Amino acid sequence: MEGELIALISVSAIVLFVIGVPIFLIIAHWVLWTSVVTDFTLANLSLTLFEGINFFGLLALPLFILTGDIINAAGIAKRLTDFAYAMLGWVRGGLGLAALAACGMFAAISGSNAATTATIGSIMYKDLKEGQYDSRFSAATLASGGVVGIIIPPSIIFVIYGFLLNLPIGDLFMAGLLPGALMIVGMQAVCLVMSWKFGWGKVIPFQIGNCVRTGFRSYLGFAAIAIVLLGIYGGIFSPTEAAAMTAVFGLVAGIAVTREIKLRDVPKILLHSGQIAGLLVPLVAVSIVMQQILSIIGAPAFVAGMFDGVGGYYATLFICMAMIIVAGCFLESVPVVIILAPILAPIAYGIGVDPVHFAIVFVVGTAIGFITPPFGLNLFVASSTTGLPFLRIVPFVVPYFIILMLAWFAIVGFPALSTYLPSISGM
Repeated sequence: MEGELIALISVSAIVLFVIGVPIFLIIAHWVLWTSVVTDFTLANLSLTLFEGINFFGLLALPLFILTGDIINAAGIAKRLTDFAYAMLGWVRGGLGLAALAACGMFAAISGSNAATTATIGSIMYKDLKEGQYDSRFSAATLASGGVVGIIIPPSIIFVIYGFLLNLPIGDLFMAGLLPGALMIVGMQAVCLVMSWKFGWGKVIPFQIGNCVRTGFRSYLGFAAIAIVLLGIYGGIFSPTEAAAMTAVFGLVAGIAVTREIKLRDVPKILLHSGQIAGLLVPLVAVSIVMQQILSIIGAPAFVAGMFDGVGGYYATLFICMAMIIVAGCFLESVPVVIILAPILAPIAYGIGVDPVHFAIVFVVGTAIGFITPPFGLNLFVASSTTGLPFLRIVPFVVPYFIILMLAWFAIVGFPALSTYLPSISGM
């Protein structure tokens, strides 16, 4: 009887998802009623919700969200895009290459895919259109570039993954550097080929003086990146402390140096960051309870049993990848991590996959889901930023999707891409 009731609750959760109920409410609905069915006491439920997020390391999540908002408001992101264009504008398709490079640099501060697409898109889409790029291709480029927002450190998803799977967040940050760079270079190759094929983009002369000038104006952005990376990997800060320091640095720079942030703007910036954090943190809290209930009803053992007889290291990994990418087509990265990571990670460990390597494989798969319909969060963000209909952008994302899939398989096939830097960092 208990199994039938849980199945009924699960079906109702699917119905809620189909009709568009927010994912937090769906998971909370499932957790609450399954708790009642399995005699998981409500007192324990409330205690777990509180204790689950009563963790210092999780403070990095709202702080990195705040950092991204401040860096954007301070005009630092615009300076980084100007520098990228000065360095790459002399190549056919150079502005598109610069947009992707700017996504990588902004990702190294913000840690968010949607923030990366929205920020770089609002800055560069107009320039791409004026630079004779197809508007649909421009939007697809910005949506795809935002994928690395959760791969290149710092990453909000790595914070959540490390918290849920009890892995060092600093190791995950370090492990994301080479895969993130590989993804950026791969997408730049696609942009270069497409631009040459269709003659998109104006070419500007390469001027050392312009590179030096825009590079100097970008020093605040480089300083923010240095605070995060050197602070963490140099053993000066924890990820949480680095997030706090970068947020303070960006605020001071925006008020006193670029002067694009006024004191009256600060409450609005804090409110926006708080709204985003307010969506994510409760989701993490209910996920802790969800993991406990899934364990009680034997879900991890059931899924592990499905892998029995599959045989082989890569066969098991490829099934995991298939589950991740399908889930990414319908869910945002946070619920994908919350639901699947605690189930699939032990299976991967059981066949000898390094925990940090699997974390990168998992998160890269969820990141690719940002440009896969029907959900494709980055596609919706790009559509909102550019004013183009969602379905007009999708065909131009296909080349980027293919290269990102190839990069994903390369990351799976060459674990050193994920594990080499953490292994030599001494963290």
